Amino acid sequence: MKRILVLSLVVCLAGCATTTAPPEERLPADPWEPYNRSVYQFNRGVDKAVLRPVARGYDAVTPQPVKKGIGNFFRNIGSPVVMINLLLQGRGGDFEQEFQRFFVNTVYGVGGLFDLADRARIEDHETDFGQTLHTWGWEDSRFLMLPLLGPSTVRDGVGTAIDSTQDNVFQRGLQDSRWGLQALRIVHRRAGLLPLEPELARAFDEYTLVRDGYLQRRRYLLEGERLEAPDYDAFLSEGSWDEDDL
Repeated sequence: MKRILVLSLVVCLAGCATTTAPPEERLPADPWEPYNRSVYQFNRGVDKAVLRPVARGYDAVTPQPVKKGIGNFFRNIGSPVVMINLLLQGRGGDFEQEFQRFFVNTVYGVGGLFDLADRARIEDHETDFGQTLHTWGWEDSRFLMLPLLGPSTVRDGVGTAIDSTQDNVFQRGLQDSRWGLQALRIVHRRAGLLPLEPELARAFDEYTLVRDGYLQRRRYLLEGERLEAPDYDAFLSEGSWDEDDL
């Protein structure tokens, strides 16, 4: 996975343009590039004006153990949504492991603040309704930059909406602090992306870097070990790249 992400970065830094490509030269998965670029610029403007400064403040004043506990907590309360998607994907064994994680961390990990399941080597699973739709046959989907939410595809956007509805249902028990928790989750996630800022700053084209990085990561999550990674070493030595490898 690290090789894929580094490769995506090298490709974008080496040969991407900062202007919108003409229709005949656009990535087949991104035919709506002009619209997506406009939304990306809007998102970056909001991020630079509001979210990034708040995330930096949060990162500066929050001790690492506290941040780890917060991350564990949000991962744990999202576990029921993961379990639902595992069932919908027919992954009974993975569902059992995820249920074990949720039970152990909720009961013995103080509501999920401590990831005791990880210490017990209970496997962690990452899945969503976008992956469920892929399992059901919606394999190819156009890239779509969502306002405020960031990079996605049409399929994954539908999946995000479904997962968000389910997530809200499971958080109703925390109704009094629900909006505060949502704000904390957003800031916490944004703080986790701060180390990537230098990569964005060095990118020849931020939009293409974000888009290709997202598509590569989603492809890995969807196909897993079936995904044949590009020949990274050959790319570096020969300085060439075949679009069919993307």
